[in-house]
Amino acid sequence: MGGVSTQMSYPVGSEVRDAINYAWGQSQRNGAIAATCILVLGFPSIAIWKNYNVDPMSTGVGGDAFGLFYDAETGKVSGMNATGRSAAALSIEWLRKHHPDHILSTMRLKKDSVYAVQVPGLVAGWCDAVERWGSGKLTLAEILAPAIDLAENGFVISQVCADMWLEEESRLQKINKHDENLRIFLPNDNFTAPRKGQLLTNKPFAATLRRIAQHGKRGFYEGPVAEAIVRELQSRDHVMTAADLAAHATLFVDPICVPVLGHKIWEIPPNGSGIIALLALGYISQLDKDGVINLRAMQHNSAEYLHVVIECLKLAFRDSDEHVHDYEHYRRATGVDLAGQLQDLLHPSFFKQRIAHFSKDSVLDNRKIKHGVPDPAMRSDTVYFTVTDSDGNAFSFINSIYSHFGSAIVVPEHGFILQNRGDNFSLNPESKNCLAGGKRTYHTIIPSMITTPAGSREELYASFGIMGGFNQPQAHVQVYLNMVLFGMDPQQALDAPRFCMTPHKDYKHTDLGLGANGPVCAQVTTVNIEEGVPEENISQLRNLGHDIIVLRDRKRTLCGRGQVIRREQSAGKRVYAGGSDPRGDGASVAFF
Repeated sequence: MGGVSTQMSYPVGSEVRDAINYAWGQSQRNGAIAATCILVLGFPSIAIWKNYNVDPMSTGVGGDAFGLFYDAETGKVSGMNATGRSAAALSIEWLRKHHPDHILSTMRLKKDSVYAVQVPGLVAGWCDAVERWGSGKLTLAEILAPAIDLAENGFVISQVCADMWLEEESRLQKINKHDENLRIFLPNDNFTAPRKGQLLTNKPFAATLRRIAQHGKRGFYEGPVAEAIVRELQSRDHVMTAADLAAHATLFVDPICVPVLGHKIWEIPPNGSGIIALLALGYISQLDKDGVINLRAMQHNSAEYLHVVIECLKLAFRDSDEHVHDYEHYRRATGVDLAGQLQDLLHPSFFKQRIAHFSKDSVLDNRKIKHGVPDPAMRSDTVYFTVTDSDGNAFSFINSIYSHFGSAIVVPEHGFILQNRGDNFSLNPESKNCLAGGKRTYHTIIPSMITTPAGSREELYASFGIMGGFNQPQAHVQVYLNMVLFGMDPQQALDAPRFCMTPHKDYKHTDLGLGANGPVCAQVTTVNIEEGVPEENISQLRNLGHDIIVLRDRKRTLCGRGQVIRREQSAGKRVYAGGSDPRGDGASVAFF
């Protein structure tokens, strides 16, 4: 999924606004073929922890992004939604009339449907974040210069990247013409994938970046690049137009949070799925407050602890069927503004209502449990980086093209691939997340932050994120509790074995087409647990009724890859600890 990433954590010893300014260029430098990660370099005096990798199958200028910014001066957290919308002319009715073969019986789009492509929001997000939160000391051309250099002169393919690339080889071959545009991504004989250690260049992408450097957002959403996107999609009978691209705009939003164990965890509001992590943590906290469980007495990754976290996440994913969608589009379509309902969802009274479904001795049945609604009157989801600095500011940023290589559709002469984020739309008209024109879909990518309340302001505790599709809110909950409940440092919190829930492969036909196709869309949920959890604990979970698969070796990538920076207390001085995930290439390295 779109969450697989190179590993990075970035404590920075200068203004994070300078770092944000330079970050976008480093993103492209690492992505070269299709931007992968945002790295931070700033000025020679800036210290960062980094490890360069190239994962172009994970993100790029054809994708979307979210960001959270912590302002140390005000003690406030701000949010950015840089996700794109569906084509204005696209609808379920249009699909039924013109391409019914793209509609599955489960009311989802078929695999690799071109109609999963939406307007890419990433480039606008870069430019708008730099303008709002950057220092203004660097021009866009300076920011993108390292990326252009690497795209022009080459980058080396790492081990994990080569493995993932090979897995997508046949898909890239199937979806594209076998010409020089595909040769960029399949450079070897007979259009085959690059090998570990191979040097690749992408000169068309370098030219695309130069155009963005010169013209800003207009260089992508208007002119030759936009025309090439539309031309390629319309050749495949998509209804995307130049007007759809030109109309795109970034949203700056108020983040949402819940207090748990003396800290607050922050997420982007829907259409982002970060609310799933908040709901699950709220349910866990409420179970503890009500005496149903004794959270502090639990052992890490014991059967009792894992059962609680798994069941609370299942409840939260079921709630996402109703509550993760494009609120702006819903308000325009119905005249009803549901934004105020978010605070009701994150209230202890709602948590108390939902935990009534929890049992210590059995597993929730996905078909019997319905989503919760706080007020009956209201009835009607990559690549991540984080940076902090000596002034105490922080930026948590995630970007993605969703599936590995997204839609796999190469934009000719421009060296990048378009996302397939619309795959998360439902085609069930009863779902608030149903496909419609000009609409943002349910999104799996979610940056996060943790703060500590201090009077009228919030003090930064940590900035973090974990990639991996529907794994992301699950991993947010586990890593948050690893640090806050179990006292782990950032590296320990990422190293510890995790689980990732997925829909059971033999029950996909039971999908009701509500919400997105996440771990509770089918009647049975599979819990994939990494090796390292004692077999006795796994046996106890199976006895409770959980369907368990143990993940080993490369299969552990299902649990994503994350980065954490945590502020440490050190005699009044600002000190940071960083952690970088062992599930991928490389490690965090400090340099000055």
